[in-house]
Amino acid sequence: MADAPRSTPRVTPSLRAALVCAAVLALAAATTPGFATLEWRDGRLFGAPVDVLHRAVPAALAALGMSLVIATRGVDLSVGSVGAIAAVVAAMGLRDRGWGAPAAVVAALASGAAFGAFNGVLVARLGLQPIVATLILFTAGRGIAQLLAAGSVIAFDAPAFASLGSGASAGLPNAVWIAAAATALLAWVAHRTSFGLYVRAFGDNPAAARLAGIPVTALLVAVYAACGTLAAAAGALVAADIRAADPSSAGMYLELDAILATVLGGTSLRGGSLHVTGAVCGALILQTLTTVVLMHGAPWTWALVVKAIAVLAVCALQSPRLAAAWRARTA
Repeated sequence: MADAPRSTPRVTPSLRAALVCAAVLALAAATTPGFATLEWRDGRLFGAPVDVLHRAVPAALAALGMSLVIATRGVDLSVGSVGAIAAVVAAMGLRDRGWGAPAAVVAALASGAAFGAFNGVLVARLGLQPIVATLILFTAGRGIAQLLAAGSVIAFDAPAFASLGSGASAGLPNAVWIAAAATALLAWVAHRTSFGLYVRAFGDNPAAARLAGIPVTALLVAVYAACGTLAAAAGALVAADIRAADPSSAGMYLELDAILATVLGGTSLRGGSLHVTGAVCGALILQTLTTVVLMHGAPWTWALVVKAIAVLAVCALQSPRLAAAWRARTA
């Protein structure tokens, strides 16, 4: 009796993103002198790979939230502005009100959740297109941050809060551990709870989700609130790293990096798919490309060109026409 044919293991989008990330890191190590060099000093690791992990944290956190939004066929253009507001809120509390690190963290995350929920209400209750609804806060949010800070950079001296962004534990930056914990929590929520099922169901077919009794309004408000919370965490960690909040530059281009990292991670812009770990891998890919550009002595603006090429490649890979043409050619 002939053996039954073995099924080919399915390569998930998250696994594909992880393999691409590993390939990009390997290519960077092979083409960039000193990239793979690691050094243990003062109880922590130093080197380009560690720097990639550390600098990718803000984009990774924002991409986690963006993956939820994009899975519902939406987009959030306000994450950079929300991160700036959260950074200013935390810095003002630390400098002017004498808050400790826990109070500053709670206030920053609460501000992000509130502004994210505001976006969700605009989308779910008023029926605005997500790109329009979040564009409002994209524009106004930066102004709110500057008004709160009176147009100045807010510096603070709070070692406990600063350690969240610049400290280290077990050899790696604390920010990396925070991002890893957020990734594990959201992965569990996405794949082990009804919330994740509802997100994918709504993104796959909004009309059917409503007919099935899914609480769509509450779902969308929760999704955008979660996105705002994670954007606030990104802004707070950036402020903790430099011990200051700059309302004019904090979170700049964060929304673009978050969207691209999410799509690189396999979450389709057409909705219905949710790949949390893939989004984090996408953020690592982007940061690796940026680090390589800088280590080769090229201006930072070249990193934007590299990201643009990555956008083009991702859009081409997700094109239905190209996919159909490829299937016809390989059939």
